[in-house]
This record gives sequence, structure tokens and C-alpha cells, in this order.
Amino acid sequence: MNLRAKNWLSAVLSCLLMTAPLTAGYELAVDDRGSVLYVAQRIAYKMMEMYPGNKTNGIPGLFGDPYYWWEAGAVFGALVDYWYYTGDAGYNHVVTEALLHQMGPDQDYMPPNQSKSLGNDDQCFWGLTVISAAEKNFPDPPKGQAQWLALAQAVFNTQALRWDTSTCGGGLRWQIYSFNNGYTYKNTISNGCFFQLAARLARYTNNATYAHWATKAYDWTHNLGLATPDQRYFDGSDSQGNCTAVNWVQWSYNAGTYLAGAAYMYNFTNGDPVWGSRVESILDMTRIFFTTPPFGPNDTMFEQACERPVTCNVDQRSFKAYFARFLALTVKMVPWTAPHIMPKLRTSAVAAAAACSYGEDKNTCGMKWYAPQWDGLYGIGEQISALEVIQNTLVHEVGIPVTEDAGGTSVGDPAAGSYRGPNRGRNRGDGSSSMSIQEELAAGMTRKQMVGAWVATVVTVLLTFVFVYWVY
Repeated sequence: MNLRAKNWLSAVLSCLLMTAPLTAGYELAVDDRGSVLYVAQRIAYKMMEMYPGNKTNGIPGLFGDPYYWWEAGAVFGALVDYWYYTGDAGYNHVVTEALLHQMGPDQDYMPPNQSKSLGNDDQCFWGLTVISAAEKNFPDPPKGQAQWLALAQAVFNTQALRWDTSTCGGGLRWQIYSFNNGYTYKNTISNGCFFQLAARLARYTNNATYAHWATKAYDWTHNLGLATPDQRYFDGSDSQGNCTAVNWVQWSYNAGTYLAGAAYMYNFTNGDPVWGSRVESILDMTRIFFTTPPFGPNDTMFEQACERPVTCNVDQRSFKAYFARFLALTVKMVPWTAPHIMPKLRTSAVAAAAACSYGEDKNTCGMKWYAPQWDGLYGIGEQISALEVIQNTLVHEVGIPVTEDAGGTSVGDPAAGSYRGPNRGRNRGDGSSSMSIQEELAAGMTRKQMVGAWVATVVTVLLTFVFVYWVY
């Protein structure tokens, strides 16, 4: 064989070797639980190979550059889901360690070492993870340590006290601290995350004050024009112009956040048709986040604002994870949405699994699930998105999220995080004192909670009398 022929053959073999991993993705059988468990386990394992927090000198709860702190909170939320759906407790210790390590000195997910880029949405994503842990009865932390429900309440309390009526008629700013870029921006995800957290706390505790705040956040988003009557959700607006100009970009996680929040409100209100109509409208508009021919097969999830031109940044490459997660939560809260949601989740899961084909282990996931081969992208965002959409196909095999009165074990603290430390409860903008949230929550207590508080008071008084009598 001459040199030219050898070079040609070598080039052909190299091409074959390079392309082989790209076409060898997982063939997920969504009707086979064993197949779903296997693929989910493999993808989760690969994701956690990228986690330095449980290695020597690693910091629990942090992934490090290029990943912001909030995305780590989202990853541990995915692993709470992973345990819930698969029963695999292999990551539970790592999850608990991370959630407790990153909660900060005031137990409200405002660690001082994250202050240079700490947004309300960042804090709230950790809040969604701990309320998810409470709802799913994820193993409680040891007694004497912060508990999942109390941590979620601390996030809510600190954020409710930042509700800012000085501009734009209310709303949460993107950034918490005024020295950060983005402080003047009021973005949809911060307010949507707060809306969903409040709705989930309302359902879990049966306290109407949380529902009041959820409604307030939802109404503000629509009244400001960050959402349209037909439920299109945009990115945000700058308070320096009193929010008169809107950034019209639409992200899947904004729509998903409001969809799940509305679903929780529908469930909390025992099927209020107003919330039912909102769920239906938001769900209808999510069609823009699924491919249609000729750009791809029907019903494969994609991030329509940046995926095709390959302009998604590190954060945006994870948005489909939360969209998938919130779609599944919607199925649980509003069962009549399942015929619309489940076919899309299942189709997307098969496509996502097929895109996990790169690397020596052929277990690295890409972003473009509708593409015939790996798209050259990889990282935490791609892995968590594939994991969430695949494991959430098991949503019908688990029970409905628990509540305080129906199976929940997590211990709460309605006053958690209300007025501890600097920059907490001093930026509300409507003249309210830092105690007002506690007062509102007390006013919104259910009959059962009020009776419990009354009994506790009586017992305390009686014990005091007994102690005084015994001493004297």
C-alpha cells in the first residue's frame, strides 16, 4: 500500500473513530422503569464527577468556575428528585452536606462569600430545593440543625421584606445588594421564583398569608407587562426607567416557574377555576419550547431563544432542567394536564438520552436533543437537563408531594430569617417594619395551628406556675 493510500485509510479510520461516540447515545425505553433508572443513574454519576465539593479540600455545595452558586443549588434539587424518583440514596449525604453548608450564618441562603453576585433568583433556587426536600420527605437533617421547611421559610421571609414599591409598583430586584450590577433590574425569574416558593409554602403549611404573597407576585408580573394576557413571559425590565421598557426574550424556565406556581395555587385553592384557567393558558404557550418540523421532530424540548444559533451561556444551558422539573410538578398538582405534558416529557427524554453519547465513557450529554449527533456542548447544564427530563418521566410512579398535615415530617419556623443581619428586611420599600411578615404569617395561621399555639401557651403558663410554686 503506497503512502497516499495509507494516509487516506488513516483519515477514514480517524473519522470513523471520531464519529462513533456521537451516534452511540442511550436508547431509552420510557415504558421500562429499569431502562429509565439505568440511564438516570449513569447521567447523575457523570454530573457528580464534575463536583469538587466532596473531594479533598473541596467546598461542599460549590462547583466553581464557570458555574455560579445558584446552579449548584439547582443541581442538589435535581438530586433530591433523583432520590425521590429512583430510590437511590447514594447521593443523599452529599446533598444534605451541601444544603447545610451553603445556607449561610443566618440560615437563609445568603452566604457572605457569595455577596458579589447574589441575586434574589439565586437565593430562591436554593429555597426551591429545600421546599422540595420538605415536600418529598427527603431525609431530615439531624435534630439541632436547620430543617428543610424552616430554611424555605427563611428564604421567603427575607425576600418578602425586599418587596420594593419605590419603583415599578413593587416587585423584587434581580440583585440583592446595591453594589452589584443588575441591582436596578427587576427580572421575571426572581419574581417568578418568589411566586412559586410562596405558593408551595401556602400548600405545605396551609397558611393563607403565603397564598396572598403568591397572588401579589403573580399580579405584579402581569400588571407590569412582564407577562401578557395569553401568558407569554419575558425576561425583565429596568427600574431606572420605572420599568417602562421590557426585555422581550422568552426563556423556558420563566414559563415553567409560573406554570408550576399556578398549579400549586390551583391545588391549594381546591381547584379555583381562575387558577385553572391560568394553568391552561401558560401550558398552551409552552409550545414554543418544543420543536416542530422542519427544524426538528415534534415535541422535543429546546431553548428557543439561544439553542439553534448556539448562543446560550453557561446558565441558559441548564434552563431546560427546571422547565422539565416544573412540568412534572404541574402534573402532580393538576392531574388533568398529564395528557398534554407527559407525551412531550417522554419524547424529550428519549431524545436527551440519545444525545448523551460523547467521551470515553459515552456518557457526556449535549444540549441539542433534536440533533442527530452530539452538538459539541457539555457541562453541568447539559447533564442536569438530561437528568431532569429523563427522571421526571417517572412522575406517575411516586406519590403527590406531602404537606404539614398530610405526611410531612419537616419542622418549620415561620419567623426564620425575618430580621437577622444586615440587608435583611430593610429594603421592602413600603414602610413596613421587619416584624410585619411575622405578624402576617401569624394572622394567616390555620385553625389547627392556632389551637396548637394556644395549647403551647397554656402549657407554658401552667409550667411556670408549677415552677414558681415548687421554688417558693
